[in-house]
Amino acid sequence: MGSSCNNSSVNGFYNFITQGLNELHQSFHSHNFMSIQFISEMLSSLQSFNSHLIILVQKLCLPVGGKWLDEYMDESSRLWDVCHVLKSAISGIDNYCSASSNIASIVDGFHHLTPQVSHQTYMQVIRAINICQREILGLQEENKSLMETRIHTLSQCLNQNISMESKLNEFNGFRGVLYAMKIVNSLLLMILLCGVAYCWSSSCFHQQVYEGHVVFGSGFMVSMERLQQKVAEEIEQINGQPGILLLEFQQAKIAMEELKVELERIVSYETRHEIQAKVDKLKRCFGLLRCGVETITGQLDDFFDEIVEGRKKLLDMCSHK
Repeated sequence: MGSSCNNSSVNGFYNFITQGLNELHQSFHSHNFMSIQFISEMLSSLQSFNSHLIILVQKLCLPVGGKWLDEYMDESSRLWDVCHVLKSAISGIDNYCSASSNIASIVDGFHHLTPQVSHQTYMQVIRAINICQREILGLQEENKSLMETRIHTLSQCLNQNISMESKLNEFNGFRGVLYAMKIVNSLLLMILLCGVAYCWSSSCFHQQVYEGHVVFGSGFMVSMERLQQKVAEEIEQINGQPGILLLEFQQAKIAMEELKVELERIVSYETRHEIQAKVDKLKRCFGLLRCGVETITGQLDDFFDEIVEGRKKLLDMCSHK
C-alpha cells in the first residue's frame, strides 16, 4: 500500500510539472516574449514547482537524515545562489531607472521653454541621456561577468543525459523527482537570467537532446524540451545585440534614443510638440519598467522566504521522526 501511494504521489508530481511546463509554453500566445508579465510567470512557476516538491517529500516515507536530504539541500542552495544573481541583476535595472529620473525632472519643463533657456536645457538633457546610456553599458558588462560564472553550470545541467534509470528510483522515486527539479530549475533560471541579466544568443537553448523521456518522468522532459526550443526560436527572432532582453528595458532604451535624436533636431518651437510626445513616451516606458522591477523584486523576496521555510520544514520533519 505504501509503495503504491508513493508511486501515485511521484507520478502526480511529474504530471504537475508537465502541466506547468505546457502552460508556460502556451503563455507565449498571451504574453510578449521577455516582458515583465512573461518573466513574472516564469518565476511563479519556479516557485510553484519547488513548493510542490516540499509537499511531495512530506508524503513520501524517506529515511531520516538520509542522502536524499543532503541532495535536496545542495539543490536548494544552488537555487538560492542563482536567484541572488537574478536579484543583483534586477537591482542594477532599478539603479538604471533611478538614473533616468534626472532626465524626467529636466524635461518636465519643456512646456515652459523660452528661446533663452532652450539651448541650455537641450544640453542638460543630452548630458543626462549620455549618463544613462553609459549606465546601460556598465550594467550589461557587469551582468556579463556575473553570467560567465553561472551560465556554464546551468548549461551543463541541461546537457546531462539520463542513463541511470534504476538510480532515479531510489528513495521511493525521490531521486528522480529531485533530478527532474534540477533540470527544470536550470531551464527556468536560464530563461530568467537571459531576460534580466544577460543573453549572448539562443545557442544555450539549442543543443540539448534529452534521452530516456519515454520512461522517466511521465513525459515531462518532452514538455521541457518543447519549451526550451520555443525560447530559442523567440530569441532568434529578436535578432538583437547580446545583453538584457527584458522587453520593458529595451523599450525604455529605444524611447531614450528617440528623444535624443529629436533633441538634436531642435531648430524652432514648431518641433516642441514632437519632443513632448517623445518625453511622455520616455516617462511612460520608465514608469512601466520601474513598476515591473518592483513586482519581480517582490516575487524574488517571497521565493527566498519559501526556500528558507522549505529547508526548515524538511529538517524539522527529520528531527521529529
